[in-house]
Amino acid sequence: MEKSKLPDPFEKAREKKGYGEMNDQNDPVKILLRLKDVRKTAKNWKTFQSGGEEVGRIVVPSEANIRTTRQIPFEVDPPEHTNYRAIIEPWFKRPNQPEYQDKLLDIVQVVIDDVLSKEKVEVIKEFSLIIQSRALTVLLNTPFEESKTWIEWGTHVFRSEDTHLDIDKANILYDYIDQEIDRAIENSTSDLYSILIDSEINGKKLTKEEVKGVMILTFAGGRDTIINTITNSIAYFAEHPESLDRIKNEPEIMNTAIEELIRYFAPLTHMGRVATEDTQVCEHAIRAQSRISLCWASANRDTKTFENPNEVVLDRKINPHVSFGFGTHNCLGATHARVLLRIIITELVQKVKTIDILNYEDNIEDLDEFKRKVGFNSLTVKFNAR
Repeated sequence: MEKSKLPDPFEKAREKKGYGEMNDQNDPVKILLRLKDVRKTAKNWKTFQSGGEEVGRIVVPSEANIRTTRQIPFEVDPPEHTNYRAIIEPWFKRPNQPEYQDKLLDIVQVVIDDVLSKEKVEVIKEFSLIIQSRALTVLLNTPFEESKTWIEWGTHVFRSEDTHLDIDKANILYDYIDQEIDRAIENSTSDLYSILIDSEINGKKLTKEEVKGVMILTFAGGRDTIINTITNSIAYFAEHPESLDRIKNEPEIMNTAIEELIRYFAPLTHMGRVATEDTQVCEHAIRAQSRISLCWASANRDTKTFENPNEVVLDRKINPHVSFGFGTHNCLGATHARVLLRIIITELVQKVKTIDILNYEDNIEDLDEFKRKVGFNSLTVKFNAR
C-alpha cells in the first residue's frame, strides 16, 4: 500500500447504517457518517448544540476534564455566536491581503531552502511544525520570535506521547495566554490579543475569559490540523512526483488541487454536538443531552457525492468537502490554511523535483469500531532540488 494513502475505515458502516458508535471516557458518541446527514445536522444548531452547559464536551475526545474556558465562537450558538463571529471574522480574512501573503512566502521560502540543503528531514518537526508556528505569528500579528516557544510545545497543545489529554501540557498553553492577555492590557499593540481586548459586544468590552476562549481556539484549532495537512501532502507528492510536474505545468488546477488534498486528508476526523431534545439520527433514537459527532472524514468519502472518493483527483470538478466543517461553525482559519498551502505547493513545484521517503510511522486514531490513519507520527524524507 502507498505510504501516503489514507484508507476509509467508515465505508461499510456508512453504506449499511449511516452511523457508528464509540465510547469516549464513558460518554457514548453516535458518529454520523454520510455527507447528507452530516451537513443536515451541522446546520441544525438548535437541536444539535455546540454551546452546551459542559465546556469541552463537544470535542471528541472530550476536553471537559482539561479546560473550563469556553472556546469562542466554536462553543457558542446563535445569536451569541453571530455577535462574536462579527468581531473575529474580519481578522481571519486578512490572509487574502497581498502583504500578508508576502510574509508567509518569506517564511516558506526559508524553510524549503533549508530542507533542500539536508540529506534527510523529519517532516513534522523540521518542516510542518516550523512553518505552522512561524505562519501563526503572521495570523496573530505577534513577534516572529514567539514561534520558537510554540515549536517547543510540539504538534498538539493538549496531547502528549503518553496520553490523548494532558492537563499539564494544556496548562502551559493556558498560562501562556493569560500572560499575553495581561501584557496586551498593559501595553496594547496591533496583535490579536489587543484587538480582542478593545472589542465590544452590545456596548460591553470582551472579558479576559472571552478573549482567552478565542485565543485557545486559535492555538488549538489550527495546529495539528495544518501540520497533518502539510505532512500528508509531502508524503503524497513523494509518491506522486508527476503531480508536482502537473501543477507546475497546469497552474490553473492549483485551487482544485488544494481543495482535493484537503478533502482527501481531512485533517480533523470529526467534531461533536450535544442533542438538546429527544430526536433521531439515521432513524436511530437519540436522547436529550447525549452526544453525536459529525464525521467530516467519512462524509468526504461518500460515494453518493464523490466519484472515486478514495483517490486523489487533482482536477476534481465537484468537491463539496466538509474538511473545514459546515454551517454556522465552519472553520475561521480556513482562509489562512488555504493560502498557506497554496504558497507551500507553489514553492515546492518550482524548487523540488522529487521527494524520497526514507522512513515513516503512521498515526492511527482509535475510534473504537473504527481505526483511522490521520497521518504520521514521523516522516523522514530527502528533498531533491530541480
